[in-house]
Amino acid sequence: MHYGMVIDTKRCVGCNACTVACKMANNVPQDIFWTRALTDGGDMMDTPAGEFPDISMRYITVSCQHCENPACAKVCPVGATYKDPETGVVRQDYDKCIGCRMCMSACPYTGVRSFNWEEPRYPMDFALGDADAPKHQKHVVEKCIFCYQRLARGETPACMDLCPARARHFGDLDDPNSEVSQLIKERSYEQLLPSEGTKPSVYYLV
Repeated sequence: MHYGMVIDTKRCVGCNACTVACKMANNVPQDIFWTRALTDGGDMMDTPAGEFPDISMRYITVSCQHCENPACAKVCPVGATYKDPETGVVRQDYDKCIGCRMCMSACPYTGVRSFNWEEPRYPMDFALGDADAPKHQKHVVEKCIFCYQRLARGETPACMDLCPARARHFGDLDDPNSEVSQLIKERSYEQLLPSEGTKPSVYYLV
């Protein structure tokens, strides 16, 4: 089995509902985001590409790419970041992490990993989201885990549930009959930084 995600950039409206769903379900600490909606035209939100009047707008939602050949796992000295052999999901073991941040340096996808410099802070004085979501810790690296706690229950990642445009698709890339396999077979797609040789498991339909 090889879990992956297919995101339809023609349907994505950049609403950041996926960002909110992820943050809620995983009780992600304040000032940390595991997924973000970026625009193709610039660093600021809703920045169009090109020059007026020839402009266009396209959103790219970016999170951990769950690479088949993850650079982060290769450099982790304690095995805290690793690819799950049963699902292909790149996971993070907070109890093993020693905070060296080598995984952050090795990852070519800027901003998909975060480091908790201090004790995690939250907007509420109680935990949100899934009761079985991993507990966040000080001095560790964290990132999108494809909502592994939900996968273990036979569910899909939280970002899928809240997407109003139904731009996100999740499934087994090893199954030729799965929706994700059919989509990348039928549609043109891009992957982020293919030149890095990491073989991302996230595909962007164009």
